[in-house]
Amino acid sequence: MEVMGMLISVDETCVDASLRAAAAKLDGADGEAVLDFSCVRRVDASALRALEELAGIADEKAVKVVLRGVNVDVYKVLKLMRLAKRFLFAN
Repeated sequence: MEVMGMLISVDETCVDASLRAAAAKLDGADGEAVLDFSCVRRVDASALRALEELAGIADEKAVKVVLRGVNVDVYKVLKLMRLAKRFLFAN
């Protein structure tokens, strides 16, 4: 298994703020950032915008973003919004 560059737990009460904080830390991610979504049951429009911004910044910095513990409902929303293909997923 590859060593993780950075692990961030995403807070369900403020998903978008957690994602914006993660984006700000991508410089120190050393090639990979893992975001723990195990506490997140749903995402709203602001969280989706933050995910899109995070994906763009990660692309610019050549950092792979892994979403860990994403539940089925959140994954379906990401697929519907065509964001799922911009991330890797892990259990």
